[in-house]
Amino acid sequence: MITCEGLVKIYRASGVEVFALQGLDLQVAEGEWVAIVGNSGSGKSTLMNVLGGLDAPSAGTARVGDWDLTRLTPRRRDAYRRTVTGFVWQNSGLNLLPYLSTLENILLAMDVARRRPDAKAALELLDLVGMAAKKDALPPTCSGGEQQRAAVAVALAGRPRLLLADEPTGSLDAASAGLVMSAFRRVGEALGTTILMVTHDWGVARQAMRTVRIRDGKVATETLRGAEEVVVLDSAGRLQIPRHLLESAGIGSRVEVTLHDGDVLIRKR
Repeated sequence: MITCEGLVKIYRASGVEVFALQGLDLQVAEGEWVAIVGNSGSGKSTLMNVLGGLDAPSAGTARVGDWDLTRLTPRRRDAYRRTVTGFVWQNSGLNLLPYLSTLENILLAMDVARRRPDAKAALELLDLVGMAAKKDALPPTCSGGEQQRAAVAVALAGRPRLLLADEPTGSLDAASAGLVMSAFRRVGEALGTTILMVTHDWGVARQAMRTVRIRDGKVATETLRGAEEVVVLDSAGRLQIPRHLLESAGIGSRVEVTLHDGDVLIRKR
């Protein structure tokens, strides 16, 4: 579903170039739920913006299904955002119009996606995320967790293949966050939607099928649910060894790499 190879994104501001993504490699299968974690400035939100069609890549490959995100015209980019992706933002004010009910928000999103507004289908989406009882409620009368679950339903209004969520539980308590994560799980199971979620909360990230840690604009490690974290080798044969391991081993800027009994050994020099 998602293929990124050597993905680069450069921002230019006041004559200064900032490399937000520095040759990132990532593959996500159809229907997979992946959590993206990383420190502030690591490039995780930039990756979401590129995959969401909000930013154009500077170099490398970025494909979602049959869409090549490096070659989109403005009209094609608009079509991609409208038909392929759905977004859930941390700030509920970006997800829902406060003067429309949760049901009306979904019907409007269907219209924007150029689907015939269908109240029955909208109610099914609300039921999927556990919000059917709040179909007539205005967003300001709902709790933060309820607003985020309604936002998931709105993001699904256009039947997207890819659901992107940027810190969807960042401002919620643990109980509300758990309900939102349950909603994501049901969406993946019922609709087969591919889900990519940025979070700083490892408790939230562990509920995804796979957790990807980004460091300095590249994928550093991956963890499958219930498994140990492993370092990722990129397409150029590079790996990012966690800083605390390098410091513990006394490794500086040079290492010796050898092959021994089928294993690659790294020694400090």
